Amino acid sequence: MSERELTAPVDLCDARGRLNPEAVGWSRRPLHRANLSGAWGRKKRWDYWAVTAPDLYLAITCADLDYLGNASVWLCGPSKGLSVAVDRIVPAARGFALPDQPCTGLIAVEAGGLRIEIDERASGSTRLRARCDRTPEGPLDIEVEVAEPAGHESLNVVIPWSPGRFQFTSKQNTRPATGTVRLGEHRWELGGAEPGAGELPAYGTLDLGRGVWKYRNRWNWAAASGVSRDGRTVGLQFGGKWTEGTGYTENGLCVDGRLTKIGEELRWDYDWDHPMRPWRVRDSAGLVDVELVPDHDRHARTDAGLISMEVHQCFGRWSGTIVTEAGERVEFADVIGFAEEARNRW
Repeated sequence: MSERELTAPVDLCDARGRLNPEAVGWSRRPLHRANLSGAWGRKKRWDYWAVTAPDLYLAITCADLDYLGNASVWLCGPSKGLSVAVDRIVPAARGFALPDQPCTGLIAVEAGGLRIEIDERASGSTRLRARCDRTPEGPLDIEVEVAEPAGHESLNVVIPWSPGRFQFTSKQNTRPATGTVRLGEHRWELGGAEPGAGELPAYGTLDLGRGVWKYRNRWNWAAASGVSRDGRTVGLQFGGKWTEGTGYTENGLCVDGRLTKIGEELRWDYDWDHPMRPWRVRDSAGLVDVELVPDHDRHARTDAGLISMEVHQCFGRWSGTIVTEAGERVEFADVIGFAEEARNRW
């Protein structure tokens, strides 16, 4: 079955809260209104932003899982030996209001001394703010603007497990990030795609999810943003496991802001028990052959009886070769990004 490309706005759900058949497909910009209803405990909504730069890995999460909310900030400075996580759980997701229309409005959450704002601005950029006065390394203060270049394309797709279980995801990468990140006595100045003196090149990556989920699930996700050897902007977006058998994937390449959609499930080679070993991702036609060499494993595990979550998210540098839908071969090395496997009962 070929994947259908959508070009007009569409509701994700019908009046009963089940999957709208007309919503099944993928698009180059967010077109779905995630009008979720019913199915209490199965609905999941999240906005996850990663900001990557040389010697800075940053993740900001606002997630509404129906029965609880999660607000978190994680920061890693590999060369400094820094890794700080501020994680807050809110029963019944009180105070969480993630919009049905992706990438619109303001998400603001405050819990346990942590405040997060994800502000989608009229200009098309996204402002990320986070503050926590008390962490093991001192106060944390984040002010980052993630630009959306004119005409920039992203990967947006509905994964249809069944009429009652489905997920819309918007994956966006190679969005230049500027601003300042402070943690105690440490400071990072981010200069986007064209950094000035004393600034780091930096990019934002978005994983936005809205859906009605199965209880048990596993997934792979990988992303990267950077510049190729010949100066082209390169973005990687790969997923696996959770999409198998649905007829759709979340695999794509973004080169100079243009999306190449990959409808094939990719081959992932890595070792769950030794996640710091290289991760390799490739296809059967020779269009993708890339490898991640990790330098940090963000390992998280929660086991609360009926609810459990475990993830190895490995950050580092990607190298390899990709081929665009126009047949252009792009080689790159040391592009910053990550790869993960998650195992959940939620």
